[in-house]
Amino acid sequence: MNRSLKRTLWWTAAGLGTACAVRAAARRRRAISLDGKVVVVTGGSRGLGLVMARELASQGARLALCARDADELERARSELVESFGADVLAVPCDMSEASRVEAFIGDVINHYGRIDVLVNNAGIIAAGPFDHMTAEDYERSLAVHFWGPYHAVAAALPELRRRRGRIVNISSLGGKVSVPHLLPYCTGKFALVGFSEGLRGALAKDGVLVTTVVPGLMRTGSVRNASFKGRHRREYALASLSASLPLLSIAAETAARKIVDACRHGDAELTLTLPGKLLARFQGLFPGLAADLFGLVDRLMPGPGGVGDMAVRGADSASALSPSWATTLGDEAAVRNNEM
Repeated sequence: MNRSLKRTLWWTAAGLGTACAVRAAARRRRAISLDGKVVVVTGGSRGLGLVMARELASQGARLALCARDADELERARSELVESFGADVLAVPCDMSEASRVEAFIGDVINHYGRIDVLVNNAGIIAAGPFDHMTAEDYERSLAVHFWGPYHAVAAALPELRRRRGRIVNISSLGGKVSVPHLLPYCTGKFALVGFSEGLRGALAKDGVLVTTVVPGLMRTGSVRNASFKGRHRREYALASLSASLPLLSIAAETAARKIVDACRHGDAELTLTLPGKLLARFQGLFPGLAADLFGLVDRLMPGPGGVGDMAVRGADSASALSPSWATTLGDEAAVRNNEM
């Protein structure tokens, strides 16, 4: 190896080492404790939202949860109080309704007198062929995944600015890579990613740090409460198998720990699961090839037919493949995480 190449390699390694050290120091400097902080979690009654609430409660956070189903919400609240001794405010709220979102944030401020962290987690999934997706599916996805977080941020922002708080927006790998049979979902999540990434830059001057979370497949059990169209039993079997297999999916508890850690340190973005990171990188490097491959994947997916445009809940779409031994981890997660 000649002297010039050695010198280049040495300076490159030194530069990378310095950059990593500076980044690590900045991350430590931004770190906060969540003990005593008021943390709002939308969609906090089940699935990832509930698992994050458990992690936050274990770190001493005071919680404000909202969800559409009042009974689910009360079960979540009771569990958090009994298991962690947590201080929990639980308010039924549909994130697709701006007035309800604004009222919920107002209730939190009236109850606690402050908001330190806002976690926009609420989400819905409608899966099926493009031919069976309607304008209402897209409108609903945008209402929950984009407009809901927008209105929550707008309502909480004066308080977050005063507290130099944090915002965590839970998007999805579907917000980076638009995959077949999830077009309305991906449309809403893409909108959230764009909003969240731009929001970090816009609020940096106020000391409000925004984290965009891009999860891949997670074992939360939430697929039971997703909606499926067309050949709904096949659609549900594919979804529940994918969200149960260890090599493709991540445990909800692991995901929650990583998300809360990213929030504490004010990270700009967190992408979860190795397959998710690889797929997002592949899409970014080779968008044309990725689109062609997804065209092939779409041909292998269940075609139109079945129940057509009607949406059927995952729990009502059982087949020989799901539930089965292959979906055991996902089924167990559904029991743990209030998805039943």
